[in-house]
Amino acid sequence: MFTFVFATGIENSAPTIGEGRERVDELEKCGFYKHWRTDFDIVEDLGLRFLRYGPPLHRTWLGEGRYDWEFADLTFARLREKNIVPIADLCHFGVPDWVGDFQNPDFPRLFERYAGDFARRYNWVQLYTPVNEMFVCATFSARWGWWNERLSSERAFVTALKHLVKANVLAMNAILDVRPDALFIQSESSEYFHADSPDAIPRAERYNAERFLSLDLNYGHQVHADTYAWLAGNGMAADEYGFFMSQNMRRHCVMGTDYYVTNEHRVWADGRTTTAGEVFGYDEITRQYHERYRLPVMHTETNHAEGPSGDEAVFWLWKEWANVLRIRNTGIPVVGFTWYSLTDQVDWDVALRENNGQVNALGLYDLDRNPRAVGRAYKQLIVNWRHVLASQSACLVLPVFQPSDQDERVVRAQREQARQLRTPQPTAPHDGAGEPQATAP
Repeated sequence: MFTFVFATGIENSAPTIGEGRERVDELEKCGFYKHWRTDFDIVEDLGLRFLRYGPPLHRTWLGEGRYDWEFADLTFARLREKNIVPIADLCHFGVPDWVGDFQNPDFPRLFERYAGDFARRYNWVQLYTPVNEMFVCATFSARWGWWNERLSSERAFVTALKHLVKANVLAMNAILDVRPDALFIQSESSEYFHADSPDAIPRAERYNAERFLSLDLNYGHQVHADTYAWLAGNGMAADEYGFFMSQNMRRHCVMGTDYYVTNEHRVWADGRTTTAGEVFGYDEITRQYHERYRLPVMHTETNHAEGPSGDEAVFWLWKEWANVLRIRNTGIPVVGFTWYSLTDQVDWDVALRENNGQVNALGLYDLDRNPRAVGRAYKQLIVNWRHVLASQSACLVLPVFQPSDQDERVVRAQREQARQLRTPQPTAPHDGAGEPQATAP
């Protein structure tokens, strides 16, 4: 078991651009297909026991019930040999061409089968992020028109969001049918919208209600009546809303919150938004999310460019870590921290909208697999804090075990207990389940 998780991740975003004709494959751009063995060695050298990684969905998932597991078999076998705990990242901003995009109503059902088949093949994997950053994916794909379906309407946004979240919920259930002690570390962007003027307040309040939508639906949290009316007016039927409210997944979840310098927004009176920079910071915004859902928290993504001085990313790491310690000291159960990603990324300066080949110096290591200053700083941070945090944890531990422990008696006993506790999840709402409560926005 673990009292605190230090992690990094392999950047595996794979949306389509250019009217869906061009695939953005960050695993390819960042050299992972060539250097994956070296990358796993680096994870080990950093002193990390957890790695967020998933196989390329568009290359692995060939059709309904049809897969090419070759690369996944190689990489997951190596993680198991190294005793590194994977956080399986199954769907990261894109789907295979044969699925289409997130407007496809069949996507949730299809993905449910994929997740269950993945769990059966790699039944030693315990941690999952089934669908990454559902709010961001729906926004970029269907509200701003950047990726995948490239639509720009409220109805398209609601359609993408409900499909993404339903896929996530169905995948969690499918995984639990195989691995009843699985835990789901959601990775969702934590946002805040600041009103620039009094005239901008209504719009900012609306955006600040909508920022919770992916997690509200995922965790079965009733939305405000005004938000429900907006959802209904943009295509969410009462029985669809009722499905989300009837699920009971919270006890299997850690609320993963991502925070970057771009996560806070300035809202203008005409509805435009621009980046506000770090105003509240991770501390305050995470407090708002925890107050709403009351779940254990993990800081699941952050990074910063190295910059011209060479220490900008190191300073950002220090600030984010200070925020984690602050909310932990105030009583919020923070169970982990992640610098994302292991290596530099490519074309995130244009939000993956173009395949320019522009390297973004965001990683712990560069693309030649040389350590950056922030990589050395993160390695030292882990050395400095790992045992201190363990001694300060009064009671909360994650019931997670390393790959080498999966056949131990205590792990098998935990799995069997979880199996006995698991009951069939409802697939349709009860009468009236679609009616919203008058909760605070």
